[in-house]
Amino acid sequence: MGTTVVRTLEAAAGPSGEIRAGAGVTALMIVPGYEFKVVDALVTNFHLPRSTLLMLVCAFAGRDFTLRAYRAAVEQRYRFFSYGDATLIL
Repeated sequence: MGTTVVRTLEAAAGPSGEIRAGAGVTALMIVPGYEFKVVDALVTNFHLPRSTLLMLVCAFAGRDFTLRAYRAAVEQRYRFFSYGDATLIL
């Protein structure tokens, strides 16, 4: 799943990880230190520096790992942003 689905599922998850159905609004900001309740994989493209989406990826995969992956992507001339190359993070 991508970053939007990650945020949606995590916002809909109860304390023990069960997903609650229903409509709603969230102010959930996922940053390093966040403990994921339900998500255990992420498919996402390479996001803009200093973006909240990059912060979510750092929270999921770890800051150092994510920044190493971004350096490799730049070196290999991967495409960034909405229609760029994607990565699977397990």
